Amino acid sequence: MFVNDRILTLNVGASKLVLAEFAIHAGKPPALLNYGIGELGVEPDNETDASPYIVVALRDIMRKTGIKPAPLLIALSGQTVFPRFVKLPPVARDKIESMIRYEAEQNVPFPINEVVWDYQLIGSAEAGEQHAMIVAVKTENIREITDCVVASGLDPEIVDVAPMALHNCVRYNYPTLTGCTMVLDIGARSTNLVFIEEGRVFSRTIPVAGNAITQELAKSLQITFKEAEEIKRSRAFVALGGAFSAGDDEMADRVSKVVRNVVTRLHAEISRSVNFYRSQQGGAAPTRILMTGGSSIIPHMDTFFREKLQVEVETLNPFVNITVGGGLDPRQVGEHVACLSEVAGLALRRSLACPVEINLMPPDLLKRRAFRHRIPFFALATCGILIMLAVWMLYARRSETVSLEEQNELSRRLAEVQKSEKLLKTQETACAATKAKADGLRRLIERRTDWIRIVSGVQDCLLDGMWLVSLEPIKDTTGQIIAIRLVGYGFKDKMDLVTIGKGSATAAELLCERLKKNTVFHSNPKIVDERSPMNEQYLRQFTIEAPLAHGIH
Repeated sequence: MFVNDRILTLNVGASKLVLAEFAIHAGKPPALLNYGIGELGVEPDNETDASPYIVVALRDIMRKTGIKPAPLLIALSGQTVFPRFVKLPPVARDKIESMIRYEAEQNVPFPINEVVWDYQLIGSAEAGEQHAMIVAVKTENIREITDCVVASGLDPEIVDVAPMALHNCVRYNYPTLTGCTMVLDIGARSTNLVFIEEGRVFSRTIPVAGNAITQELAKSLQITFKEAEEIKRSRAFVALGGAFSAGDDEMADRVSKVVRNVVTRLHAEISRSVNFYRSQQGGAAPTRILMTGGSSIIPHMDTFFREKLQVEVETLNPFVNITVGGGLDPRQVGEHVACLSEVAGLALRRSLACPVEINLMPPDLLKRRAFRHRIPFFALATCGILIMLAVWMLYARRSETVSLEEQNELSRRLAEVQKSEKLLKTQETACAATKAKADGLRRLIERRTDWIRIVSGVQDCLLDGMWLVSLEPIKDTTGQIIAIRLVGYGFKDKMDLVTIGKGSATAAELLCERLKKNTVFHSNPKIVDERSPMNEQYLRQFTIEAPLAHGIH
């Protein structure tokens, strides 16, 4: 098997790593050749840098399984990324890129230059349902993972996110699904929900999962986290309620009730997510649930959700259409199938076209990979030049007409120099034209600083608990921007009247006072509207028109 026919896929979780090796052939399903699962051994309350644990665990997996380095695809935990789902207005195809970048800058909760982001178009523009999924991760977080991978001797090629790897896995292994399918991925630190529907995809991460069960067990039994984790793995199950109990085993009965309490919290969060998907994303109610993740194997977990959600629940099998190599024990693979869905979905990225293709590789690593790919061509070019020089020298030594050849060579070179001189003059003219164009662009960029100053001024004035959803220019009859309309939200408890000296004011009024004092704006900003949005009892919406101190053309 050639090296290019083999890839590695890595799922980086909160408590464990899953590394898998696949055979890849273009246009055909990947085949699982080998895999390993390694525990990180980091407790959730431990704030120690996990990088050394990842490097050690990854090297240990490779040593025990015999997996050799190959191109690597990584899946990040859903808890580390920021997915945003936006609806695009009708724009020309060549405008979509800039429109999505604008949406990313508005929706990602960090400066755009501090994150690595990518997007995927969803739905059909012809049907008027063109949506986009924007996925971002802080650069420092992704660099921690890629640095660990490089330190382990591996070369990352694609950085995907676990929920989208699950989406691709389900789409390939269950091609005949109809209606809405919800993937329930219960991990250690978080639970990923992936809603899969024709023309739609939506994901949400819930911070309730296996570690929450372990922490509640440790608290209830007054034991350490490590001891509670061992009890959870060996004796935990979901109590089914009613008259059911664990019989005479008091410990098992106590553990099962703790597990049920945590899973009940998880069910409440899932129900809220389903309602949000249906009301805000226009999706349908799930008709089936595919369970996966390390914590999904707790006994009676599927029965609990089947009874609570009243839908069909089954275990996600990533190997319906993806083959398992003959060297692996099918029973062992079956025991670990709940941990292999993400790595199987990742493998599809190299052999087939996938519905969702996200890549969050840091730009510097992409440049480094591109340079390394060019090194063989540089070597071949160098060898070619050396061979040409050797042939020329041999020919020159043995030639009996050295003088004539030198004269001919000089004449030829003179012609080339003259040709190059002519070309150089042409390039100098083009360079001057380009410089003039660049000067125009520079002046345009300088004008944009006015907007940066306005946005910075607004951000400096915002109070705690407030955020903006839109910032619109207000122009006069000449087209000059004379004011800015701010529309935002705030948590109701932050927006109510607060005491200031001998008086009181709302948060929106305080914001106006701050805007008055900011040199960017005029001294008379006014509140246009302040109300509670429909069905949002914890939020208040405000609209403020703030005149600018100096107009913008």
